[in-house]
Amino acid sequence: MDKQTEIELQAEVFRRLVEHLDERKDVQNIELMNLAGFCRNCLSKWYAAAASDRGIELSYDEAREVIYKEPYHEWKAKYQKEATAEQIAHFNSREQSE
Repeated sequence: MDKQTEIELQAEVFRRLVEHLDERKDVQNIELMNLAGFCRNCLSKWYAAAASDRGIELSYDEAREVIYKEPYHEWKAKYQKEATAEQIAHFNSREQSE
């Protein structure tokens, strides 16, 4: 496989991941962090960092809008639920073990 095709496939997979997360707004970021070690905010940070690496000015908030498909504060108000004590405890125990 040539490099350009590989890049195009990776881009398509990324778009599908973002679409999948958009379709699964019921899955909370803390659940993603607890199960997979990354969440929508991580993807936003990685996106902003990749832009920065290429000399492209893109704020974290702008990157979040790419991932969340709307301003983060709006997404959060509509879809984010309060994390349970159990979820927070699991997240904190995971962080301490790393």
